[in-house]
Amino acid sequence: MTSVTIVGGGLGGLSAAISLASEGFDVTVLEQNERIGGKCNVREGEGFSFDTGPSILTMPWVLEQLFERAGENLHDYVTLTRVEPQWRTFFEDGETIDLHGDLPTMLKEIERISKADAQGFLQYMNYSSKMYELCMKSFYKRSLTGLTELRSYHTLPELLKLDPLKSMASGTKRYIEDPHLQQLLNFLVMYVGSSPYQAPAVMSQLAHVQFGLGIYYVEGGLYNIVKAMEQVLTKLGVTIKTETKVTKIVNEKGMVTGVELASGQTFKSDYVVSNREVVSTYADLLPEHTNKPLIHKYEPTVSGLVLLLGINRDYEQLAHHNFFFSKDPELEFKQIYEEKRPADDPTVYIGISSKSDPTQAPEGKANFFILTHVPPLNDNENWQEQYGSYRDVVLSKLERNGLTGLRDCIEFDYTFTPNDLHDLYGSVGGSIYGVTANRKTNGGFKIPSQSSAYHNLYFVGGSTHPGGGVPMVTLSGQLTADLIVESQQTTNKSSKHII
Repeated sequence: MTSVTIVGGGLGGLSAAISLASEGFDVTVLEQNERIGGKCNVREGEGFSFDTGPSILTMPWVLEQLFERAGENLHDYVTLTRVEPQWRTFFEDGETIDLHGDLPTMLKEIERISKADAQGFLQYMNYSSKMYELCMKSFYKRSLTGLTELRSYHTLPELLKLDPLKSMASGTKRYIEDPHLQQLLNFLVMYVGSSPYQAPAVMSQLAHVQFGLGIYYVEGGLYNIVKAMEQVLTKLGVTIKTETKVTKIVNEKGMVTGVELASGQTFKSDYVVSNREVVSTYADLLPEHTNKPLIHKYEPTVSGLVLLLGINRDYEQLAHHNFFFSKDPELEFKQIYEEKRPADDPTVYIGISSKSDPTQAPEGKANFFILTHVPPLNDNENWQEQYGSYRDVVLSKLERNGLTGLRDCIEFDYTFTPNDLHDLYGSVGGSIYGVTANRKTNGGFKIPSQSSAYHNLYFVGGSTHPGGGVPMVTLSGQLTADLIVESQQTTNKSSKHII
């Protein structure tokens, strides 16, 4: 039986494990932390429960497709509910806009803000849905290596419909006039951790993902996705080892032969799949192999300051998902992405799953998951030096925008800084979403899933195709598994021919 060792038990690694085990491979998952799940994890305290990473589920068909590969039904394992309103957005000038999956309701909300933009929004949604449909033919079907391979899936007119010379922000501006609506639609690109002023226009498809497909909550918390995957992996006979740190990928003569653990033990295997980011895989696990071009072409996405706060009251004006936007979005993205420093006035997200699921907090209280995006770490940067001052920036913004007395309501408090994200997950600079989609440096493409240095080394996760976020990294595991299956079939045919 062909063996595969997967380094890291994040969603990408678990997805690859399910896909490969379903095809008859002997799979072992090695995870350095105490629980599998990677950034999709859980933390509890004082009766509060928090999803520590992703808190919004989109494109559930990706998970359904994964479970179908194993002959299972996702809905036998988890309960998904649509969230409405999808987002509640707050602006510094006092405006508040709710996002709705129901189109007539959303149009009424848009007309309330800008009657002139109602027709433009319909046109924008048509533009977005066409982008999504084109990506279903290629981007979501195959682990693409770049533009040359993309061209093989599309006609020239189709490629032109992807608006390759435009940024996401310019695409939005073509259809929408009101600055509030532009800002919230552009911010959808933060699902993958990129800037709307740098990301290609194809990212406009995220409006279709949001409004057309809907956003979902997993009853009991998103970590139940990981638990469901673990149950399927157990059925498939996959070996999962936690608190098992890989320190080296062993290789010889252009092939990887397995991995070496911190304990000194060696696992031999026919294939190795790294769920660590590609750049850090080379830097930390294959130090003899330099791949400097990757570093320049594929920059890490934003990191984040995460505050998990147990609040002893309910702020009725808040919904399940809340965004407190910056006053000047162009300045915010410039400071984070170009000047590489935390924004003076950041956009702040608050996820409160207890709004939809009372089991997540004690009665009358709320679990605040607060995320503020910040630049990835510089070399030797220690966020403890600025943590206190920037935490004050975040909390002051929330209190200024209606959450009066917030500091006095905190009874549980836990923080993740970019340094924590780097140490826990080996992500470059504490990156949350892998590598950025930048139309000028990489055309919006991620790092190829198959190593160019070792033909039996593969990658999954946010730094490789198709990118960051729950559906994308889960899909990366499936698409990378497809490449390995094809490789093994080719090897088997060659062996038969030799015999």
